[in-house]
Amino acid sequence: MNKFIKWGIVAIIVAGLAVMGIRTFTPKVNEEIKEMPAAKGKQSRDLNVKAVVLSSTTISDEFFVSGSIIPDEEVDLSFETSGKITDIFFKEGTRVSKGDLLAKINDAPLQAELNKLKAQLKLYTDRMYRQNALLEKEAVSQEAFQEAETNLATLQAEIDKVTANIEQTELRAPFDGIIGLRQVSQGTYASPTTTIARLTKTNPLKIDFAVPERYAGTLKSGTNFTFTVEGDLDEKKAKIYALDSHVNSDTRTFSVRALYDNSDGRLYPGRYVSIALPTQTFEETLAVPSQAIISEMGIDKVFLYKSGKAVPVEIKKGVRTESLVQVLEGITPGDTVITTGTMQLRTGQKVILDSVN
Repeated sequence: MNKFIKWGIVAIIVAGLAVMGIRTFTPKVNEEIKEMPAAKGKQSRDLNVKAVVLSSTTISDEFFVSGSIIPDEEVDLSFETSGKITDIFFKEGTRVSKGDLLAKINDAPLQAELNKLKAQLKLYTDRMYRQNALLEKEAVSQEAFQEAETNLATLQAEIDKVTANIEQTELRAPFDGIIGLRQVSQGTYASPTTTIARLTKTNPLKIDFAVPERYAGTLKSGTNFTFTVEGDLDEKKAKIYALDSHVNSDTRTFSVRALYDNSDGRLYPGRYVSIALPTQTFEETLAVPSQAIISEMGIDKVFLYKSGKAVPVEIKKGVRTESLVQVLEGITPGDTVITTGTMQLRTGQKVILDSVN
């Protein structure tokens, strides 16, 4: 093979490879995309949003703490004296009234002694009256009358003492409340250290909590606040009625107690509560939802809806609650503030209001 034939073969191979490469790397055009019409410019500019019309409102600066529900009154019931329990009159878990007889221990010896003393009472009373009549006639001495008078008084004192001892054999409710589970049975020998049952006053209830020491001077008796309990998102209202006299030096907290009207009996002592405490209240002020505010380079602004367009305005913020932010400057009552899609808004962008609150 001469060199001309050799070079001819090489040239043919190189040309073939070049043609294959061009076909392989040439991009293909998707005919479906090519034929798809372009989206309308108006649809890409308009944005559906929600807004709120501003009006004056009341807003409070709040902070959140936790606390516990405690009973208004609670006592472990026990007898003042020792003896065998002869009767139990209460039903566990029921409501009782102040003065109700709940249980009784054996008082037979005391009753017998009382009857004996009462039998002597008429004799001593008649003797004193006779001595008084004789004294008026000067038939007896003053000393004899005074002796009869003293004997009557002594007997009456002994009757009062036995009556008091009998009362100690009766267990009565010291206040209105709900009596818990009894710890003894009829026939049990009870002493003053024996707990019969627990009596709890559940209306009103007290809420016990502590706040950081920096708030010690801001809370006052009579301050109203709201709280929630686990499993019930409805806010309930309570009022502070007492504050501690000093800050706890170990925990650096200030103890506070409040009252809650539990007339419906839905809450029980011992439950955990989440408390929202107001420190300042501002009336006739403006507030916007927190999601409506955009902060850029240290500047806070909101977008107003004006003639179908989004118009940004710079604002000055005040206090913040869980969902609202007070606005001190920049907006006025009646302004329509856009609350959704704020991160996509631009000055003068056309918007469509889906809803206005």
